[in-house]
Amino acid sequence: MAISTAGTPVRTPDRPMRADARRNYDRLLTEARNSFAEHGTDASLEDVARRAGVGIGTLYRHFPTRHALMSAVFQEAVAALITRSRELAGAEQPCTGLVEWLGALITHAGEYRGLAQALMSTCRDETSALSPCNVPLREAGSVLLARAQSSGAVRAEVSIDDLMQLTNAIALAAEQSPDDPELAERLLTLTLRGLSSSGPSEPPRD
Repeated sequence: MAISTAGTPVRTPDRPMRADARRNYDRLLTEARNSFAEHGTDASLEDVARRAGVGIGTLYRHFPTRHALMSAVFQEAVAALITRSRELAGAEQPCTGLVEWLGALITHAGEYRGLAQALMSTCRDETSALSPCNVPLREAGSVLLARAQSSGAVRAEVSIDDLMQLTNAIALAAEQSPDDPELAERLLTLTLRGLSSSGPSEPPRD
């Protein structure tokens, strides 16, 4: 597995692929991205393969599981989130940086129907095929959380695993309430009030 310029793991084959295999791989990623956007992450893999012009066996040779395919599809978004975390790590107000990044994480988890649920189920499992998404995000968020805790704005006992599960849960709730576009923001605000070292009655402050 290679490391991208953004610092995230990127799935690469164990050995160089032939040109036709590379074309199949790229077409499968493109069609999976389109299918997930249209139908959610439970989109038919047979349909993905058909749209890419290959057989289902070819899809599984490149991506042994649905989660492996999802991981490859979402690498670009994960790289952007990690880049943003590095920018926010130098924020003058550490808690503000953490809050902004959590909001971006919720947006990512809600980008495709079913993604939030999948991330929740694998958040603590580093052996999961989705770990190339979860592990670098957890590491990036840990830096922001540690700065916010050091500033005294966030309770010391809060963990990045807790925060990632909460953000995924918020994204899932928002996905299930499409008629309430402000729900995610309200739930994030309520969550941050509970994280505040000053008590649950006030949101975290730097």
